[in-house]
Amino acid sequence: MKSEEPVPEPEPGTVRPGGRTARVRAAVLQAAGDVLAEQGFAHLDLGDVARRAQVGRTTVYRRWGTVTALVADLLQDMAEQSLPRTETGSLLGDLRANARLVQRTLTDARQGPLFKAVIAAATWDARTAEALHCFYDTRVAEWAPCVQQAADRGEVPEDTDPHEVVRAVSAPLYYRLLTGDTPPDRAAADRAAEAAEAAARAGVYVRRHRHT
Repeated sequence: MKSEEPVPEPEPGTVRPGGRTARVRAAVLQAAGDVLAEQGFAHLDLGDVARRAQVGRTTVYRRWGTVTALVADLLQDMAEQSLPRTETGSLLGDLRANARLVQRTLTDARQGPLFKAVIAAATWDARTAEALHCFYDTRVAEWAPCVQQAADRGEVPEDTDPHEVVRAVSAPLYYRLLTGDTPPDRAAADRAAEAAEAAARAGVYVRRHRHT
């Protein structure tokens, strides 16, 4: 039986420790992200990913099995590797930090096209849609505590929904990415944060309780 091709040694600091298994996963996910950014979901092929990653095809097929499973793992890894929440001491400062992080991600030469490809695929592929939802749920949950902290400080009503505030920050930036002639810039990020903060202060995102 033909032995599998070796995985090249990564540059220092480019992958997490964990031995060969971690290096294989990092190489494959990097290759998958490259294909998505360069060619889109339709051209994502496990054999091509294995070739790019210099990993044996059987390893890729055995571990991931399908393109959608690979995309799901890529999104999970991206969520885990995203920068942690910034704490500035004010809601506006925190939301602005969040908005600028989203803006930098969406305008990145690799990440922007990658997200476009995954979002497009999620419109027709259920597993990709589920993975995308999990990615955003993870990122929203990371930043939601800044809204709760603002409520504790009295900046916003105490029953403000933290998740809705955080979603309101990134929504216009993704809209610009997908529909605008130009990608969102830093000014757009700051406006998104300011609008979400003002709305939260005004009670727009207070949870509405049903009365029985």
